[in-house]
Amino acid sequence: MFRIAWLFFRVGTLNELQYRVNFLVQLLKSLITLGTGIIGLEVVFSHTTTLAGWTRPDLLAVMGVYTLMGGLINISIQPNMTQLLEDVQQGTFDYVLTKPADAQLQVSVRKVQIWSVTDILLGLGVLVYAVTQLKEGPGLLQALMFVALLIMGGLMIYSFWLIMTTGAFWVVRMENILELFQGVYQAGRWPVAIYPNWLQVGLTFIVPVAFAVTVPAEDITGRLTGATLLETLAVTVLLLALSRWFWRFGLKRYSGASS
Repeated sequence: MFRIAWLFFRVGTLNELQYRVNFLVQLLKSLITLGTGIIGLEVVFSHTTTLAGWTRPDLLAVMGVYTLMGGLINISIQPNMTQLLEDVQQGTFDYVLTKPADAQLQVSVRKVQIWSVTDILLGLGVLVYAVTQLKEGPGLLQALMFVALLIMGGLMIYSFWLIMTTGAFWVVRMENILELFQGVYQAGRWPVAIYPNWLQVGLTFIVPVAFAVTVPAEDITGRLTGATLLETLAVTVLLLALSRWFWRFGLKRYSGASS
């Protein structure tokens, strides 16, 4: 599994390196997006000192995690799920099924947009700056927990995207639903605690933005509880199992382009 993933990553990276001007374009886009977010943050804190109990350094940490996770999504999850949609629409998904490797593994790792690493680097930069502004910086255990929470958050987002994309086996035109996710993910710029209760539930258990962004930020800022950690682990396992089951369920009903 890891050998196949690494092979696809190498090939995808080499393909992307042919178009190095894309790095500058992506960097400019990332800087504009991050700059807009920081300006919005400064506007908020020009009128108050806390937002739902979160201070300016705390929200900078949320911004860093949001940007970092967005980079992880754009490097692998988003391009692979978009490619899967195109394959189902054009009938080229049949070629994936003829290969001996697991189909889910292939559609999950075959594409990479390496220049989105700019978001990861900028997110890390904002996060490091935010940590230096906190009264109590995270210890080694918190740092390790943060990495684990990022991985779990990424797995949740992947599982959610896979479930939505698998729907293309029945409803071919799924682009609008995936674009809707991109809009909902924008809410991750802020901790879910600032939203109404109904929206908090939606951003936590329907679209797992809270687990992907707010929970890792809670760890860095010392807000994470044991109950939230266990809940995050349980939801991660549940979503992974559900996405795998739904994928296999969808494959059994996929008719193929030649039928």
